[in-house]
Amino acid sequence: MSAAPAPRAATIRVWDPLVRGLHGTLAAAVVGAYALGDDGGVWHERFGYVALAAVGVRLAWGFVGSRRARFADFVRGPAAIKAYGRELVAGREPRYLGHNPLGGAWILMLLALVIATGATGWLLSSYGEDEFEALEDAHEVLANGLLLAAAVHVTGVFWESIRHGENLARAMVTGRKREPSPDDR
Repeated sequence: MSAAPAPRAATIRVWDPLVRGLHGTLAAAVVGAYALGDDGGVWHERFGYVALAAVGVRLAWGFVGSRRARFADFVRGPAAIKAYGRELVAGREPRYLGHNPLGGAWILMLLALVIATGATGWLLSSYGEDEFEALEDAHEVLANGLLLAAAVHVTGVFWESIRHGENLARAMVTGRKREPSPDDR
């Protein structure tokens, strides 16, 4: 006789389809542009423009979108970020239904890096790479910084998934997370 399957935890919708679609689009555009590099020509530029467009839509959605898409839901001040950091280091960080304070700050940094990388790329394509070596260097440093920040972001997703027993990568695909408990924020 086999044991009955364990009941599935109830879930709720956290991230709407637009947030999830923009997340995937942005990730694919950044990876595509980076993988092609300087030799990618027009495709490198197109991926960069797609990334900038995704960020533009995401910024607008951050003010008018669904509850968990709004910046007001997950952007916190320095004191909240510092307090969360202390809880994280102590191993007692609470589970957040949306983004935790450190994650919210990280998202803003990632968006800023995409904008800065895209803007320097646009300037290079508009005025020529040969004339602005310092701008080309800045574009490269920003792109590398963006890739590093994205890697830290992915590491944080895995870390939080392990700490709270919830697959956050799957939650970003499905838009659903485990229902909150009384201790969640």
